[in-house]
Amino acid sequence: MKPRACWIGTAALALFPGCRSDPPVDLAAVYQRAAEDHQAQRNPVVLIPGLLGSRLEEDGRVVWGAFSNVYADPSEPDGARAVALPMRAGARLAELADGVVPTGALSTLTLSVFGVPYGVTAYRGLLVALGVGGYRDEELGLAGAIDYGEGHYTCFQFAYDWRRSIDENAVLLHEFLAERREYVRAETKSRFGRDDEVKFDLVAHSMGGLVARYYLRYGGKPLPEDGPVPEPDWSGAELVERAILVGPPNAGAIEAFLALAEGWKPGPFLPRYPPAVLATMPALYQLLPRGRHGAIRVGGERVEDLFDPELWERNRWAFYADGQDEVLATLLPNVQDAERTAVAREHLERSLAKARRVQRALDAPSTPPPGVELMLAAGDSVDTASAVEIDPDTGRAAVVERAAGDGTVTRASALLDERVGGAWTSRLVSPVRWSRVMFFFRDHVDLTRDPAFLDNLLYVLLEEPRP
Repeated sequence: MKPRACWIGTAALALFPGCRSDPPVDLAAVYQRAAEDHQAQRNPVVLIPGLLGSRLEEDGRVVWGAFSNVYADPSEPDGARAVALPMRAGARLAELADGVVPTGALSTLTLSVFGVPYGVTAYRGLLVALGVGGYRDEELGLAGAIDYGEGHYTCFQFAYDWRRSIDENAVLLHEFLAERREYVRAETKSRFGRDDEVKFDLVAHSMGGLVARYYLRYGGKPLPEDGPVPEPDWSGAELVERAILVGPPNAGAIEAFLALAEGWKPGPFLPRYPPAVLATMPALYQLLPRGRHGAIRVGGERVEDLFDPELWERNRWAFYADGQDEVLATLLPNVQDAERTAVAREHLERSLAKARRVQRALDAPSTPPPGVELMLAAGDSVDTASAVEIDPDTGRAAVVERAAGDGTVTRASALLDERVGGAWTSRLVSPVRWSRVMFFFRDHVDLTRDPAFLDNLLYVLLEEPRP
């Protein structure tokens, strides 16, 4: 079922497949007239990358976005501390700040294999296609790749720290959109003499789709630490008209669970990220599969509550995995041995509790207000892990079921299909009210540069009639 693709060199980095043999598509010839038309109002576009999709830096060093030259190697003590979020006893997750900052969506991931540098394309294809449609991105950095002309100023990248909680990043997205709205209004008035009201179209990949969905539902408000999860008020609709979500893990992903439980190695010749380093990142817990869907099983029985800290300790996952005491000593060098486990457990408890609330906020059935559209582009041609069985003696997980998906996110997860693990009906049952759903024969990142997707994307943005 896997689509045909080829890899750059020997760097089999699953998240960033390389070249392919698609026939050339001249999108510029199709959309040139629409791209050059500035008489009709056009919504500015904001690209929201997914997990791992924003470049992270600290004091000039790459924390994520390169595996060559000077970068944060998680196998080294200072590299592990740079990649991990800090932990501190008694601190709320939102208070755990460090010097790491996002510096843009990844157009290329740089790595070195046996000393030979390689550049593996990530969001470059999507950004170039938006440029063809007349959506200029000042941060793209593709010198000479696109002739924008004089009139284009309407594409932005929302780079964010994907380690942090989805609701925290939604707050930052609100500030980002509010600032860009004033910029676009001023530019429109200066260039065309119009004082248009401004709304945005969001193009969001993977976890970026969850940030977009949370923002639409709750605007720039973080989740309260306790008490009832608030009802969606759709306050994000004030600034957003249309959200196009590409491969979003709306019902979670097995890969997130496996990374937290056992660690993650991107590919051959690349460093391994220990589970204790990944366990510091609240966002990963928010990508866990839904217990009600039966994705995690012990002895054939589904684990209903994946947010029980005792479950994680009992099965030796995350901070409790084998060999993680040494990693914890690296992450908390100024904390006494007896206190490290307590700090890590508190962080785990807070992260799991926050993930439970974020998932409840995203899963609550709610209908968007008139004028707001939620569109889904997903893959359904690659066998994708959909269930794991846990060995009760060792806590090790083995994939026991696969389903249609994009290799990372199943079709059912993208749809947030509640028929999984429940009663089957011929029509979709989902708390998300999709305006449109499109499926493509691509893997998780290849979706963002699939010619058919990019063609449909430009039609939706440029030509499709709007209310």
